[in-house]
Amino acid sequence: FRADFHVYITKYSKNNINLNSKAMKTYRIFVISAFILFLLNACAPAYIPTVINTPQFSNKGEFQGSVHTATSGFNSQFGYAFTDHFGLILNGSYMNSTSDSSTNFHKHQLIELAPGYFTKMGKHGHFEVFAGGGYGKIQSEYTSPLWSNTAETYNTKFFLQPTLGFTSTVFDFGFSSRFVMVNFKQKNISMTQYFLEPAFTVKLGYKYVKAVLQVGLSFPTNKQNLAYDYEPVFFSLGLQATLGRDYD
Repeated sequence: FRADFHVYITKYSKNNINLNSKAMKTYRIFVISAFILFLLNACAPAYIPTVINTPQFSNKGEFQGSVHTATSGFNSQFGYAFTDHFGLILNGSYMNSTSDSSTNFHKHQLIELAPGYFTKMGKHGHFEVFAGGGYGKIQSEYTSPLWSNTAETYNTKFFLQPTLGFTSTVFDFGFSSRFVMVNFKQKNISMTQYFLEPAFTVKLGYKYVKAVLQVGLSFPTNKQNLAYDYEPVFFSLGLQATLGRDYD
């Protein structure tokens, strides 16, 4: 009887240890999942970087138009070269994102306009710089069982955007550094923040129609004084059409 009882106690102890181990693993998974959900739902961004417009014009009379799906929603971009060295770009961004399972949502409308200078560097090299401004409105709310975070801001921005790149009939590449000054206004509160936004842009296709991929980062120059949340990474996929470009 003692031997049987000892075997029973041993088996019970092992099973209990296994159950405790599984419970601990389940608890850890729950804690990690809750923490990830906390990170995903903890912010209501007041500033979201738009897609950087990098036309890399070649000549007078060239027109470009493109559409993008991005972290900043739906983006449309246009550009026109008035001379062999001066052009104008126009950008728009729109997002209306809601969740069916909660009250979380994000809405914004943004528009930007910028004149600029461009020049060729050899056969395939290009340099351009655009300086302009924009205006938009952002509304967002993120909730959880523990907190609610909302934002409703009006943004006025000014930016300087140089790009150094390579172009060909099939493949284009550009590296941009956008310097942004954004004024946030929410009710009676107003503040100005500066961002540095480096980005890589790749265009692949043939001559007048190309797919566009862009990846970039957004860094506030003084994060300690930043009272609003922002998107630190931006990404986009799009399609670009070009008219009036001269290919040598």
